[in-house]
Order: sequence, then structure tokens, then C-alpha cells
Amino acid sequence: MGPEHVAYGMRASYGLPYVTPDLVAAWERGIAEPSAPELTALAGVLWCSLGELIGAPRTLREHRVARGLAADDLARSVGLELLAYQRMEESGEWRGNERQSATLAEVLDLSLRDFVTVTGRDDKLAELLRSAMTTRWQAYVRPVAKMVSLDRRLLEDVLEEMHTDYQGQMVASLSWGDGSAATDAGESGRDFLDRIVDHFWSMVQRTTY
Repeated sequence: MGPEHVAYGMRASYGLPYVTPDLVAAWERGIAEPSAPELTALAGVLWCSLGELIGAPRTLREHRVARGLAADDLARSVGLELLAYQRMEESGEWRGNERQSATLAEVLDLSLRDFVTVTGRDDKLAELLRSAMTTRWQAYVRPVAKMVSLDRRLLEDVLEEMHTDYQGQMVASLSWGDGSAATDAGESGRDFLDRIVDHFWSMVQRTTY
């Protein structure tokens, strides 16, 4: 199906007269972003689910759309005014209280990792974890635990193992002088810090199970 076929289907079957082939092409190129009703219509025209269309949801809006929920329905479920919820969704900064947060996670069936991501705390978590790797990890157990709500003993095990791995790479890069092995170790260490949040959740999952 070309953009003209998709646009025609959305106009004829879903009552969206303004959808043109150029608009569909803009969605394909990532220049424009379809609204929730447009996504629903697009999935219908393409004979797929919303989940298949948007892939693994990352943002609060994507999780909501993947569940087929309107913004006002989700806002009402968690106990927020619609405008307040929409501001949080647009900014990526969740400011709900503990009860509202628990309801949000339940309604959207969010894992702990997804919840941290959709509430806009990935950058802060990455900052804390990088500091824990490059200094004393023990000093960061409490602030990380407060952010991700994990058992303290589990978190201690995860941070200690990650710290050992990272420091081992850094020692190797110093020990091997200026050779290619040292360069590889140094690049590996930088990559470790760049992907610190992914490493953290992988370690949490491995330690938990």
C-alpha cells in the first residue's frame, strides 16, 4: 500500500477527510506524529493492532494508546483533571502522588522499568548510576532505591556487581598501556556508562530470577 491508498482508506472508512498522501508520508518519515484517533484509524487500514503499529511503547502516551485508552479515561482512572494529565503526558514529567502512580501502573500494566521510563526518571537514574560506578557505589544505594522502589539488599548486590565490572574494565585500560587492548577496554567502559540504565535493569532481572 502506498501513502495514497492509506490516506484513501482513512478518509473513506474512518471519516478523516483531511488525511492526504503527503500527511501519511510525513508520518512514515517521522516528520509528523499521528494523533491517537489517527493511529487507531491507521492500524485499522493496515489490518494490524496498535501495539504492532507503534512497536514497544516507551512514552506515557504510547503506553496509553497501545492500551486503547483515551486521555480523559486514563485521567479519570488515576484521579487527575484532564488538562493536568495532558500536561504531564506532553512534558514527560509525571507528578502524580503515590496512589495515582500505583493506579497508573496498574491500568497501563507497567513493569517497574516502564514506570520509571514513562514518568521521566531515566535521565536522573542514569546520572545516579554513573556516579555510583565512578565513585563509591554504597553512597548511591539509598537515592537509587528511593527512585526505583527496589529491595535494598537486592540493589546493593546489583550496584556492587556493576561497580566491580566497570572498575575491572577501567583497570584493564590502564594496565595495558597504549595498546589496542587498552583502547578496547576504555571504549567498553564508555559504552558501559552510555548504556548504564540498560545494564542496570538487565542486572536487576538476572539477580531477581
